[in-house]
Amino acid sequence: MLFQWGMSRQKKRMDVKQEGPDHSGEASDVPQEPLSAELAVNIDIIRQKTGESNDVVIRRFALGQEWQIKAAIIFVDGLVDEKNVYEFVLTPLLQASFPLALEEKERFQWIEKKLAAVGGVKHISDWRKLFFELFSGATVMLIDGVPFAISASTKGGEYRSIEEPQTQIAVRGPREGFTESLRTNTAMIRRRIRNPNLWLETMQIGTVTQTDVAIMYIKGIANDEVIEEVRARLRRIDTDSVLESGYIEQLIEDQTFTTFPTIYHTERPDVVAANLLEGRIAIFIDGTPFILIVPALFIQFFQAVEDYYARFDIATALRFLRVLIFFLSLVAPAIYIAATTFHQEMIPTQLVIAIAAQREAVPFPGFVEALMMEVTFEILREAGIRLPRAVGQAVSIVGALVIGQAAVEAGFVSSAMVIVVSITAIASFATPSFAIAISARLIRFGLMFLAAMFGFYGIMMGLLVMILHLCSLRSFGVPYMSPLAPFTPSNMGDTLFRIPTWMYRERPRLINQKNIIRQSGGQKPQPPAPTRREKEDGS
Repeated sequence: MLFQWGMSRQKKRMDVKQEGPDHSGEASDVPQEPLSAELAVNIDIIRQKTGESNDVVIRRFALGQEWQIKAAIIFVDGLVDEKNVYEFVLTPLLQASFPLALEEKERFQWIEKKLAAVGGVKHISDWRKLFFELFSGATVMLIDGVPFAISASTKGGEYRSIEEPQTQIAVRGPREGFTESLRTNTAMIRRRIRNPNLWLETMQIGTVTQTDVAIMYIKGIANDEVIEEVRARLRRIDTDSVLESGYIEQLIEDQTFTTFPTIYHTERPDVVAANLLEGRIAIFIDGTPFILIVPALFIQFFQAVEDYYARFDIATALRFLRVLIFFLSLVAPAIYIAATTFHQEMIPTQLVIAIAAQREAVPFPGFVEALMMEVTFEILREAGIRLPRAVGQAVSIVGALVIGQAAVEAGFVSSAMVIVVSITAIASFATPSFAIAISARLIRFGLMFLAAMFGFYGIMMGLLVMILHLCSLRSFGVPYMSPLAPFTPSNMGDTLFRIPTWMYRERPRLINQKNIIRQSGGQKPQPPAPTRREKEDGS
């Protein structure tokens, strides 16, 4: 009921029934006009539309025993595998004896037989479809006297090889990550889930870029209402370009005015496979190694991939540590400001004396002191990311040490403040997900301001508002804080703590409402029964 209420509320707000743009996979800026029967006219139109681009290769040749029929193949250099073009498309046509007496329809059938070694052979009748196939990596064949064309799939070109993910490094687990190739990414999931119910739907989004976007889910496990909601939101997108998954993420998320991510992204195939098996949906975008996963839950951003490869007690301890780390990165500077400004009685006497001695020469209040150090560290962090890798690490380390020591000696800040800001920065780096870590970085400044105004009361008010906001969020109709709010006891085994693997009997109920059972419950590890000799020795 909660899921249905969330979905109906979202549909009313987003107006799902409205018709979206056309995602038929055709370039919208090219008129949908039929091809000409003259080969020279068609080639002139292609050259004119592409601006005489040098990477558009046009190879003329002739068919027939006396080379009486003129033809041409067109492809884009860099998007095709030229070896396949010449070996499996051009060579069979040149070597074969083309019968001149065939009719138009029979000629196409004859050519299709000669292109049997090439997959994805299609008939093309209009210019819009021709240019879409051409710039998708296909080889287009035109014949003089025929107002149609044939395209053959010859996709190729240079792609980045499969490497270890850079943003989600795991101590234990697979060492392969997604690439910028859509088909390579979907193939890595197919290798892990060898099931015909793993369905893939592809559409083109972007009136100019015509980017391939695919949704993948397991039929029978994923919720049909969520699948339809994903389709509807993708179809409503009307933009000229999609260059990265962030474009799609910002256009389909439930809530815009929130710092918390409601869509999970990853570049690890094992993470995507595990989420698909739980009933979630993966969104692949051609040209980026980051895959979107919906629906996303708040607790999901504190789970690391090696949690499921290690023992449950170790994984549970690490999860509690990550939650503590997130809390420190959120409130550590605010607690320091509140304690030193309003609540000195809560600090031990010796520590208060030490802090007072350090702050004696500091001319700024605690809030200004913390604000200067936080902004300075954010500048150093951003500089370390943008600079070349070899230089960026040196700038981050040396800059932090030099500026921190110089600021203390100059009397701008106290040593205690440098320690607090350093702990906060390290805690933000230790958070598994960058998306949730940057949310804490933004909220931290608001809590610092509330602490400077109202002390610990301001911090508690800020945290209370944040929790209420989290409980109000939805991710494709699913409550963002589930299974904590609403409380679902059967799904609490994979939240702040992780139960043993043999106890995972059900999938998340608010995400999956069809195939709930994950595994049987008779797999509890047990020691072997004592042998006859052991029984006799024991007696």
